[in-house]
Amino acid sequence: MKKLLFTLFTIHYSLFTILSAASVEATLANTEVVQGNMAQLRIVATGNRAAFPNITEIGGAKVLGRHQGQSNSFTYINGKSESKHTTVLTLTFAPQQDMTIPSYSVNIDGAVYKTEPIKLKVTKSNAPQVSNSNKFSLLMRTDKKSVMVGEPFIATVFFSLQNGVRLSENPQYNKPEFKGFFVKEVEQEKAYREGNRQVTELSYILTPQSEGNFTLDPATAKIGIADTSRRDMFGRFFGTVWTPIASNTVDIEVKKKPEDTDLVGSFTLESTIDKQSIKANKPVNLTVKIEGEGSLEDLEFPNYEIDGVTVYSDDTTVESNLVDGKLRSSLTKSFAFISDHDFSIPARSISVYDTKKAKVNHLEIPAYKIKVEANKIAAPVSNTLEKGVVQTDLKQVDTPQDSVAKKEVEIKSIAWWMLAVAFVMGSVFMYLLQYMPTAKWTRNKSPFKESEALKILYAHMSEDVEAEAMVRKLYAKKNGDKSVIIDKKVLKALVEKYKNQ
Repeated sequence: MKKLLFTLFTIHYSLFTILSAASVEATLANTEVVQGNMAQLRIVATGNRAAFPNITEIGGAKVLGRHQGQSNSFTYINGKSESKHTTVLTLTFAPQQDMTIPSYSVNIDGAVYKTEPIKLKVTKSNAPQVSNSNKFSLLMRTDKKSVMVGEPFIATVFFSLQNGVRLSENPQYNKPEFKGFFVKEVEQEKAYREGNRQVTELSYILTPQSEGNFTLDPATAKIGIADTSRRDMFGRFFGTVWTPIASNTVDIEVKKKPEDTDLVGSFTLESTIDKQSIKANKPVNLTVKIEGEGSLEDLEFPNYEIDGVTVYSDDTTVESNLVDGKLRSSLTKSFAFISDHDFSIPARSISVYDTKKAKVNHLEIPAYKIKVEANKIAAPVSNTLEKGVVQTDLKQVDTPQDSVAKKEVEIKSIAWWMLAVAFVMGSVFMYLLQYMPTAKWTRNKSPFKESEALKILYAHMSEDVEAEAMVRKLYAKKNGDKSVIIDKKVLKALVEKYKNQ
């Protein structure tokens, strides 16, 4: 009997079960939010299969979080059963102004359904002032709202926390996306107390790459606070409640430079050369230093190409700091020139648009003439002078005239047979040498002097990566870098490879 009833129930369920009609609905978690707080849009689709559109922004605000989930439910009322399959898309964003969320189309089981538009009200905050009632907040501001291409400005994010609020974990912070800008993060953050709040500043140096109107995306964070609704057996709170927050956005106008220049700002240049008269194949070192107000991060420093001269340059060193709210930068670049003949280092010029004076300045690197002294090679020593006197470095000793004459005669008489004997003995030695085991005559060569190796390898930097790397190490060590370690075996192999070229 029970089996029969179960069978009848199954048949009844199969005949009368109906699927709920497909539908879609959009709702907001809150229809009014304070600027800097997150808003959540939920799109609920009822049906077996739902395909949502790719939504990357809502009313001009970038979508910062996206989550999609599914659920199934079953109801049985008055003899009728209903099965419901629901898909929910949750989008998180940080609205900066009042908006009307548009209608979105969702494909459900092959048919298209549309949501209704929704109005969202955004209450403005008085950045960077924060209401004392807010436990925490993120705010962003910039020192300039209108700049030129290549002109740096500072964007600062303020994280403010009310005194007495204890975080269970460190905030999960995500910096803004600065699309269209070169970005350098100021490493040292600034922390201080202001009224009844603790404030942390995170600053970024931004340099625009192109002209146009840009919007800096908000910074976002998740703040973890102890869950006061949950206590352990000792009365202590445990668990964490995470609250997402976002900063405001900032609009930036980037204008075209009046003239095309290498830099924008106010800078000075100093160049020094260690010597202008050297011996052949000895390096001449040129150092250039630029410093001032503005950014030097993206300066492409002009290289030197001089015929017959090997040029080596160190990596460019750039330092940037905030001084009294202004960006101060310094750049150092070093070059080494090696040649066996006289040469000239040509002049260089770097153009700078000074925004304060609204004019173009030029930073000049002067030309330098380098005098190269040829290596002195000792002339071959002749066996005799015109009168048969041997040339020697010994100081002449005063002797009687007849004694000098006698010595000249003796030299004339023996010079021919001495040469003959030396020639014969040399021939015999060379003949015997070819039959002797070479291993017995092999000597361990002394290590190459690093100064000599530097001269040999300089000329082959452009054609051999290993040679270039070794030159960098030798040059760094030569300039006092004690951390550099030279592999003697590698150095010897490289010098052996190029010493006869």
